[in-house]
Amino acid sequence: MTPFPVLFVCLGNICRSPLAEGIFRDMTMQNGREHDYPTDSAGTGGWHIGYPPDARSVQVAREHGIDISDLRARRIEASDFERFELILAMDRSNLRHLQDMAPRQTAATLALFSAYALGQEIDIPDPYYGGIEGFRDVYSMLFSGCRSLVTKFEAERASWSGNTSSVR
Repeated sequence: MTPFPVLFVCLGNICRSPLAEGIFRDMTMQNGREHDYPTDSAGTGGWHIGYPPDARSVQVAREHGIDISDLRARRIEASDFERFELILAMDRSNLRHLQDMAPRQTAATLALFSAYALGQEIDIPDPYYGGIEGFRDVYSMLFSGCRSLVTKFEAERASWSGNTSSVR
């Protein structure tokens, strides 16, 4: 199978997007599909470049057996629009920034995370200015969305390889 790279994007790449990256990576590793769906995360802003995820994101991920402590924040780059098939923004503001940053002819599909993953036009809230419970709520939203993504991708993969029947 040709790899289908996915990029998760939030504002600073220290709260939501590294958490989504960790959840998605964990799910694809459990299915033995991590090479089929390479993943990364980035921010539209550059304030936290090189920093690890927010300690609360690390804690919430760890509560679910996922270690994201080795991730480092980075800002989205022009090459990301060619490297990734799917770029998912955590909220509408970040999606607008991505659309403004993207070259006219981009290979990537840009979408709102919740719309693409769950069919709901809602923002994944930025938990940065709140407490740990906000991070736990965001984790639950991201988990549901990532589970939906993996299910969707695997169903598409099965249909491409002829493993599903079709009614004629």
